[in-house]
Amino acid sequence: MTPELIADYGCICGEGPVWHPTEQRLYWVDIVPGRIYRYDPASGVHEMCLDDGRAIGGLTIQADGGLALFMADGAVGTWCDGKLTTLIEDIPAERGGRFNDVIADPRGRVFCGTMPVDDRPGRLYRLDTDGTLTQLLDGVTCSNGMGFTPDGAAMYYTDSFKHEIYLFDYDVETGGISNRRIFASPAKDDGIPDGLTVDAEGGIWSARWDGSCAVRYNPDGSEDQQIALPVPKVSSVTFGGRDYREMYITTAGGDQKDTDGQAAGGLFRARPDIGGVPEFLSRIGL
Repeated sequence: MTPELIADYGCICGEGPVWHPTEQRLYWVDIVPGRIYRYDPASGVHEMCLDDGRAIGGLTIQADGGLALFMADGAVGTWCDGKLTTLIEDIPAERGGRFNDVIADPRGRVFCGTMPVDDRPGRLYRLDTDGTLTQLLDGVTCSNGMGFTPDGAAMYYTDSFKHEIYLFDYDVETGGISNRRIFASPAKDDGIPDGLTVDAEGGIWSARWDGSCAVRYNPDGSEDQQIALPVPKVSSVTFGGRDYREMYITTAGGDQKDTDGQAAGGLFRARPDIGGVPEFLSRIGL
């Protein structure tokens, strides 16, 4: 299949695509300048809806229809009806850095990772609905794509610069993860594993930074298929549309179009044979 370019805002690091089930629109971010965009497939209209100026590493759709934003210095806020409200000013241990990739779980908690800064490694946190923050992992090279198995018993997690996608046992009652094992180890020549999503058959789609594609794995870890894109920095992938049959893919490099291609930093859409499932809604502060 040939992915279709939907919107091109020249994103430096387009990321975090997520489908809003109530609005029937897709939201995504440009991390570095702190901008949020949205796309309405029914009308074809896309627009920037927030220009904060602070890095936004990822977002989730809240149960009340707003957005939960995970930002620079470990800050967390909510954006609803055009109003940005700060919930966490910063995380002292994350000052000078930022969040990178987040996902809500079935109970509305959010698993949220951070980027490494200088000699300080990245980490993975869990933010509970009451605002309690728990560190789950340390020593991470680059905290990235996450997803849950269809039975809810396990969680996928990507450590990008280790070129490894892990599988953890997951306890929905406590939000705890345990028993880490390697699910897939992409070859370094195939690009860096970035954001991911899980489809309706339990397959795992992993974006490939500097790999120009999104790769599907079967639940047993074997590679199944790829979707090629005309730009190298493929950053994340999700499903949307009324029946979740549309795949949306974010890319980066909009500030390097001379080397990465004229569509770098654009949002793409594909229609694979297998559809997706709704992401869970966060309930932070609700």
